[in-house]
Amino acid sequence: MRVVIIGGVAGGAGTAARLRRLDEKAEIIMVERGANISYANCGLPYNLGRVIPERDSLLLMTPEEFHGRFNVDVRVRCEALSIDRANKSVRLRYLDSGEEKVEKYDKLVLATGSEPCPLPIPGVDLPGVHRLWTLDDMDKLEQCLAAGAKRAVVVGGGFVGIELAENLHERGLEVTLVELANFIMPSLDWEMSNLLVEELRRNGLGVELGVGLAGVKKTENGLQVQLSDGRSLDGDLGALCLGVRPNSALAKAAGLELGPRGHIVVDEKLRTSDPDIFAVGDVIEVIDPVFKGKVAIPLAGPANRQARIAADNICGGNSTYKGSLGTSIIKVNELTAANVGYSERLLKSRGVQYEKIYLHPRSHASYYPGGTSLHIKVLFSKEGKIFGAQIVGKKGVDKRIDALAIAMLQGMDIRELAALELAYAPPYSSAKDPVNFVGMIAENILSGLSRSVHFEDLPKDAFLLDVREEEEFAEGCVPGAVNIPMNSLRERHVELPHDRKIFVYCRSGVRSYVMERVLRQLGYDVVTVSGGILTWKMLQAIKPSSAPLKVESCNKEVRPQTPGCCR
Repeated sequence: MRVVIIGGVAGGAGTAARLRRLDEKAEIIMVERGANISYANCGLPYNLGRVIPERDSLLLMTPEEFHGRFNVDVRVRCEALSIDRANKSVRLRYLDSGEEKVEKYDKLVLATGSEPCPLPIPGVDLPGVHRLWTLDDMDKLEQCLAAGAKRAVVVGGGFVGIELAENLHERGLEVTLVELANFIMPSLDWEMSNLLVEELRRNGLGVELGVGLAGVKKTENGLQVQLSDGRSLDGDLGALCLGVRPNSALAKAAGLELGPRGHIVVDEKLRTSDPDIFAVGDVIEVIDPVFKGKVAIPLAGPANRQARIAADNICGGNSTYKGSLGTSIIKVNELTAANVGYSERLLKSRGVQYEKIYLHPRSHASYYPGGTSLHIKVLFSKEGKIFGAQIVGKKGVDKRIDALAIAMLQGMDIRELAALELAYAPPYSSAKDPVNFVGMIAENILSGLSRSVHFEDLPKDAFLLDVREEEEFAEGCVPGAVNIPMNSLRERHVELPHDRKIFVYCRSGVRSYVMERVLRQLGYDVVTVSGGILTWKMLQAIKPSSAPLKVESCNKEVRPQTPGCCR
């Protein structure tokens, strides 16, 4: 069997390695347009920030090492020009020599990945304006830093933009992040994103929201980045991190079926519309496990799993790819943010009816030192189907999002989370893990034991009852709220109106639920406001524009104030 693989990195190199493990006699040819076949492109920002100090650490395997270990004919600096499906051949060009050659195949694998979206904006091709997609891109940015760059403007608030902005700041640059939307991290909802914006600003980065890139000009002192609202930012370098598109021109020219956004259509065995051609990685669209439609998830994890499945099926196996939930995670200074499945914004765009809950448990047992808050949002149906989840916090975010991702992929009812047996010891969790709490809260709501409402849905004349302690109330409250501490409420409930609905909240939702149960049994019409004042603070609008915050000489942190709280 002769297999030609077009493209390296996660999809291509992973397929080649698995093929060799399954079939020692197969003839495997892997062609890669670049000079490297297997490198950690997710580590590029961290090498620039010197968190990963050695460039060679990113080179997972050289072409020579790959050939020696897997006996794969590796051809770097080699571009696939066209596919002749009728004759089952590929025309190749060797970029250094210009020589062209035709190679026959029995099976063909397309792992051509994705590429940065082109920008029809004046000045984006000027020297000093960079992208971060390949090792060569990283090397050019490093040269700019070595030449003394002090100011950077990063355009695009997704994964790469945020990671690059943070790591350039680690290198001592004054950095401003620019994002067209009014939030960063498109996989999160805006109120969860607010936590990340404040964290970046607290750490000294400027964040400009709701403004786009209008152009770039060269000046005597560097670059002038022009914004869509008429303002401009000065910098020594600019970085464009504005999304990607599938690199599917080769597949399109070969007549393979493409999806509406240009991704290659594959079946569950990762076969294209030609049964002898497989495709993996960023270039394909896959099944959405939540609603069974098609999605494109340009992440390394799915690409690696797809590579294994494609190789299995090329060798006569019967492996299937179940789809991608888009489980992802990012470090933002001291915070970690993660998500799985659908955001509330995407559910609204699909017209899907949903329930949601907010909770803010500690990352581990409250009596063990070092615990921090986890800010969790979960979306689900009235029948208990989990649609998606988002978590922001300092510790324990990764293990909780992974548990929720597993539950979603296995089709678990959200109420079943309450019964999960999860590892517990005081340094790592509490006896009731935050994932268990998700199930318990959802069970209470779906069974009618608790009635929940969200701050944005409160009526204007809502009677708000704050059951926190008086000192907590004095530090900040929802305007107009009445304070009766939890431990006094059984004696003071006569102060409450019987002819009005009472909306009760606390810090995070735990005490308010307890008091909801008490008051309902005393004959009051009571609803818990989900997530308490911590959620209310997240929902407050933040400044769309900010200069980098300075740190005072006493080294006190400059923190943005939450607007709207009474003081």
